[in-house]
Amino acid sequence: MTTLTNVSTGTGASATVRRRPMLAVLLLGQFMGLLDVFVVNVAMPVIGVELPASGSSLQLVVGGYTAAYAMSLVTAARLGEIFGHRRMYLIGVIMFTAASLCCGLAPGSLALIASRIVQGAGAAVMAPQIMSIIQTRFEGPERARALSAYGVVLSIGAVAGLIAGGLLVNADLFGTGWRPAFLVNVPIGILLAVLVPRLVPADRPARRRGLDLLGLLIVAPAVFLVVLPLVLGRELGWPAWTFVAIGAGLVLAGLFAPVQRRVMARGGDPLLDLGVLRAPGLRAGVATLSAMQVTYGGFLFVFTLHLENRLGAGPLMAGLTYLPMSIAFGLVGFCWRRLPHRLHSMVTPAGLALCALAYSAIAIDGDHSGPLTWTALILTGVGMGLSASPLLTQSLRQVPHGQAADASGLLGTTMQLGQVIGVAAFGTLYLSHGDTTALPTSTLWMAIVSVAGVLAATRLARTLQS
Repeated sequence: MTTLTNVSTGTGASATVRRRPMLAVLLLGQFMGLLDVFVVNVAMPVIGVELPASGSSLQLVVGGYTAAYAMSLVTAARLGEIFGHRRMYLIGVIMFTAASLCCGLAPGSLALIASRIVQGAGAAVMAPQIMSIIQTRFEGPERARALSAYGVVLSIGAVAGLIAGGLLVNADLFGTGWRPAFLVNVPIGILLAVLVPRLVPADRPARRRGLDLLGLLIVAPAVFLVVLPLVLGRELGWPAWTFVAIGAGLVLAGLFAPVQRRVMARGGDPLLDLGVLRAPGLRAGVATLSAMQVTYGGFLFVFTLHLENRLGAGPLMAGLTYLPMSIAFGLVGFCWRRLPHRLHSMVTPAGLALCALAYSAIAIDGDHSGPLTWTALILTGVGMGLSASPLLTQSLRQVPHGQAADASGLLGTTMQLGQVIGVAAFGTLYLSHGDTTALPTSTLWMAIVSVAGVLAATRLARTLQS
């Protein structure tokens, strides 16, 4: 088991004060990466007109980022163990910032797609280091609060991106059109590059770990073959190659676990230490997180289509519609700890149950989206605040420090793939139905998936209580 040689975290109030700026720097990087995804989604129609770019090129602008992100997460988590989490976080910040600048200055669609792929890889290098640093630098209740803040940032970043995207595109700053959607990351990235060496303590492995190249050669194409068809399939009409690619990706994914066990049996360093799944609560946490992210990603995509295409809302108005949900999410996400401690283990299943109720209410309200739908939006924010924030804390509670990178890579990949699958599955379901049945049908199935998440979360709660 790998251990990390860390600068002492210290104890007492003074150490807590010193770690707050460090946490702010970490969460700002995570927020920057999330913000960009949804800002760009809002900017896509304008990019298509002004660049110009074809529909397939626009899909690659979005899909190239997502595929590179998902494909790189597990490897990036291991690189953090090999070279140090702070160093890899800083490298990810620099990669992401430079790629954002190239995106904002791209002269054509090919350059934009290439820059987006690098940007996605940079985001993937950043993301697992954040959770690993939190795991190794924070202890007890302070770690739980840090993970709660991390969970809130993960989910409200999407809504903030929709709002910011509408504002930036509508503003047309200095006649630059869509380009500020990417260039907004540059000053944030420069600030982070300056602050990270000053506020995040250096770390180094106690012993060197190797990089499992065979595992990398399996997991990278497996994720790519599954994610890219899911992103592009709906737009292209699901041609035969998309199903062949998904099937090939699933076959490779099936080979990953046996190969990792063989590497471990030979005394090597597998790309993902599957022993981390023996940590109490982690398997149930992964299952719960999958259900949550599939429905959340699908809901944001489907309801945004409903607002813009069915109700005629513009990008800015569509983004602002989510503001009450986002406020409810943030407030509940930070305040749930004030509940009696004996209720904490049941907070996550209760939150997912509220989400299931909210999706059911939208399905019942139907296509006209009356007061019941707008009430359900706030209820969704409350449910997500109750479930997302404590879920990460509870899933990682008993993960050893030496397996923090494996756990963070696994959870990060689960979150990313969950949202991609949710967009693909519920997006296809929504678009395959008529105007009056699309939203009710989609949200009814979201409620069903949320109920499955309640069952997994209940299992996690029992693990915590035992």
